[in-house]
Amino acid sequence: MLEELLMAAAATGVAAVAYVGAAARVVKQYERGVVFRFGRLRGRVRPPGFTMIVPAVDRLHKVNMQIVTMPVPAQEGITRDNVTVRVDAVVYFRVVDAAEALVRVEDYKFAVSQMAQTSLRSIIGKSDLDDLLSNREKLNQGLELMLDSPAIGWGVQIDRVEIKDVSLPETMKRSMARQAEADRERRARLINADAELQASKKLAEAAHQMAEAPSALQLRLLQTVMAVAAEKNSTLVLPIPVELLRFLERATPEPPAPAPAAPPPPEPLPPVEDLTGPSVDPAPRGRHGGPAA
Repeated sequence: MLEELLMAAAATGVAAVAYVGAAARVVKQYERGVVFRFGRLRGRVRPPGFTMIVPAVDRLHKVNMQIVTMPVPAQEGITRDNVTVRVDAVVYFRVVDAAEALVRVEDYKFAVSQMAQTSLRSIIGKSDLDDLLSNREKLNQGLELMLDSPAIGWGVQIDRVEIKDVSLPETMKRSMARQAEADRERRARLINADAELQASKKLAEAAHQMAEAPSALQLRLLQTVMAVAAEKNSTLVLPIPVELLRFLERATPEPPAPAPAAPPPPEPLPPVEDLTGPSVDPAPRGRHGGPAA
């Protein structure tokens, strides 16, 4: 009798150990357990730690609650300004409701991936090339809203969406490089012109100041000579101030103007030869035309 009792106790112990081994489950800290009993969802989600289920009746599904990093394959599209680009992105999401993630959608990871690709192509078609290159923060927010609206019904929350890279055709890259080079050249010319304008203004002020104090020009000349001589050159160029030339020009007396030359005397006429012979004076006539008495 005692032996039968011992055998029964041992069998019961073995059965209990086998039952506990079959029913015992461990849920990790970053997981949540969802139990289905005969295909029906149990109302309570199992927290992390040790838990028990009914063997052959309950099914425990563990759902990872960590943030999932999912790369979005590169999508090719045409922007609003008719430029062909390839854009890839990355999506960060996590499960906030383990039961909804298992019941509402068959595979929430695949669903989020397909939705991200579709939303990315939609963003490309609605945006300009300049927005894709320089205004990515706004596009990231718009893409996040497009993904978060349907995903919240699946028990999934979109934490962040980032556009990784924008690939452009080679012709567009060369065009943008030429545009950037032309813009840089334009800015350089404007800066040089502005510098010349400021320098001319300063030189004009210096000229007015030196005109009031002529000795300042001489001091400036000596400073220039010292700067040139400090380089140990074999040739020393000594500029002559313009003011000195003007002073010498004013100090030099003007020569008297030459008197006008007298006109040359006229040349004598050649003598005229008399070809008629000796001349005969006519007789004097009277008052009435007769010969004088």
